[in-house]
Amino acid sequence: MDTATPARYGRKPLVTGASGMVVTSHPIAARAARDVLREGGNACDAALTAAAAQLVVEPHMTSLTGGLSMLHHQAATGTTAYLNGNVNAPLAPLPDFTGADLTRGRGVPVPGWWPAFDEARRRFGSLPAGRLLAPAIAVARDGFEVNPFLFGVMYGQQANLGASEQMRDVFFPDGHLATPGQIIRQERAARTLERLRDENMDYYLGDFARAFCETVQSDGGVITPEDFQHYRVLLQEPVRGTYRDAEVIASPPPDDGGAQLIEALNMLETVDLARLGPPSVSPECLKLLVQVHNTVYYAPPRQHGPEQDGERLALLLSKEYARTRMRLLSSRPPLSAPPPTPGTIHVSVVDRNGDIASVTHSHMASGWVNGLFCEGFQLSGGGSFFQRVMPRPGERACIYLAPNIVSRNGRPVVVSGSPSVSLVACVLQNLVNLLDFGMTIEESVQAPRFGARPHTPERGWEPGNLLEAGFAPQALREFRAWAGKERLWTRVTNPWYALTGNFEGITLDPATGVAAACADPRRVGAAEAA
Repeated sequence: MDTATPARYGRKPLVTGASGMVVTSHPIAARAARDVLREGGNACDAALTAAAAQLVVEPHMTSLTGGLSMLHHQAATGTTAYLNGNVNAPLAPLPDFTGADLTRGRGVPVPGWWPAFDEARRRFGSLPAGRLLAPAIAVARDGFEVNPFLFGVMYGQQANLGASEQMRDVFFPDGHLATPGQIIRQERAARTLERLRDENMDYYLGDFARAFCETVQSDGGVITPEDFQHYRVLLQEPVRGTYRDAEVIASPPPDDGGAQLIEALNMLETVDLARLGPPSVSPECLKLLVQVHNTVYYAPPRQHGPEQDGERLALLLSKEYARTRMRLLSSRPPLSAPPPTPGTIHVSVVDRNGDIASVTHSHMASGWVNGLFCEGFQLSGGGSFFQRVMPRPGERACIYLAPNIVSRNGRPVVVSGSPSVSLVACVLQNLVNLLDFGMTIEESVQAPRFGARPHTPERGWEPGNLLEAGFAPQALREFRAWAGKERLWTRVTNPWYALTGNFEGITLDPATGVAAACADPRRVGAAEAA
């Protein structure tokens, strides 16, 4: 693999190509995926290669002990499927679960990352696991430079990192916290990935599961090897909706961000947004987007999928229900549960045959939140989603991921997704930019955004919205005056703020076959054409 561009914040170049495209949040991962596409691998192969590399180069955002989900489209058959590899609650109950558990072993969920990787590779991929894991193993052993984004999270969590011998070896190689530009190496992680490559589920359900459970139980957790045996990847039908002249296909509950996205678009379809103008300059459009987003985002979560609760979901996704919600639109909807903390990655890939993989994977918590590690990887703090709605023992957590594909006349025109606590807001605003206001992907990712209110126990769980600096001054003044009257919490942040999401989007021109992508300036990623 030749050298990738540096990992840096800020404006990224527009990338176009007709033989495949990948965009994600780290250049090393994007380059690894591009190389797979150039070697003839398909979209699934490339996305999994990027995801495995991100376990190493973005350990503050994802982990082998978290979850991985994929929206996959096969061009030859026109079929789209959703593979849910997110985390489970333990088989043992967790009575009196609170926010205090998120920094302990009780807040560690049953992981799905590796079972989902293996299932996706066998179901949709074309290359052996060894090829997909090779870049991750190489960069774990050879090392990579600490970038400013990684360093910022390392600095904030250095007490947790420094308390673990496994992590001191990686992040304190000279006795102090590694600094930006310094090379860090992860020998334990490399060995773990090699054993997964060579032994697959024998190692995962054996030595890995035992080490994981010993670590969790040493800190009050209840996961046992039986939880690993019980875990199953879910293959689901995605949810579908329409928006003006387009079809939207997205993740189904319990990854309910896709349903939220379609619900919001159904509501916006009742308004002529183009007449209002983009939210960056139109306070009316900004108000409407915030109200619609808050209505769906802060609503009670959809714990079950269409198989278990299809009638209720059909109602939520209906046009009639959207019209009713618009008549009752409120700026401060009742908050049903606390939004979880950020810590997620998205990968979007299109290959030369038109196959698509839209993948979100994560440890689903702030980086290294519990200070627990095994086999070279942090243990996920994804029990934060148990606060949103507590799953039954052994059941999948309800997580608001929103990988999606937008089509016109049966031809995909947008592939996208986002990480972070504001991912639904991020995807919604970017799709509106692209579909209603005719922005290019480059213009859209650089436009200012609003996001969801990050939570802290001290502030409670009132709904609210962050707004990036960059909105037209008059639009921002009018919006904040309105928000004050509505008693809606708002706060203006820096431009291109990481907690407003990171849009990993690819636009596709059906007439020419040309794909375009531009990495979001809010993280340090890259787009690569095959």
